Amino acid sequence: MNQYITGTTIRTLREGRGLTQAQLADALFVSAKTISKWETDRGLPSVTLIEPLAKALGVSVAELFAGEQIINANRGANMMRAGLYVCPICGNVIQAAGQAMVSCCGVTLPMLEAEETDSAHAAEISEIEYEYYVSLDHPMSKSHHISFIAYATGSRFELVKLYPEGSAEARFFCRGHGWLYWYCNHHGLFRQRV
Repeated sequence: MNQYITGTTIRTLREGRGLTQAQLADALFVSAKTISKWETDRGLPSVTLIEPLAKALGVSVAELFAGEQIINANRGANMMRAGLYVCPICGNVIQAAGQAMVSCCGVTLPMLEAEETDSAHAAEISEIEYEYYVSLDHPMSKSHHISFIAYATGSRFELVKLYPEGSAEARFFCRGHGWLYWYCNHHGLFRQRV
């Protein structure tokens, strides 16, 4: 954890819930003056009040520390709306059913936004028997490579991790319409409908 809860965070979340300082104070069994001190950075909530404060503000403890509420718009868990996160330090790939608060190597990771393919990142997709064969004509050096290729349908998400000096190709059992994703460590996430 790099920072404690800020006064701005408390005020923003309190106002977002439509609470007055007095209402929040009543919920926490503290005075309105205490809430005012927290919000103007003249005091900090005790560690024993963190969980009750998060509950009163309608957020998780992690969201309270991050200073923002994470709203998962994919409550139905449609895997074609899955979130992908890649650590820039170690290359770890993390997949979530929707937006999440993810950190790796001490860094909070943003959810990747997929772009439509361009000529340098176009995938060749062919259907061979019951599989999609996906290949990319892309450098696979240690400094510039495709990190993974993934296939998402409404109910499944499959990911094939690739490594430098290997080939940029993968096979997936055909499971209907969905999205193919691939990640270039220099240019980001790309996708194509299948």
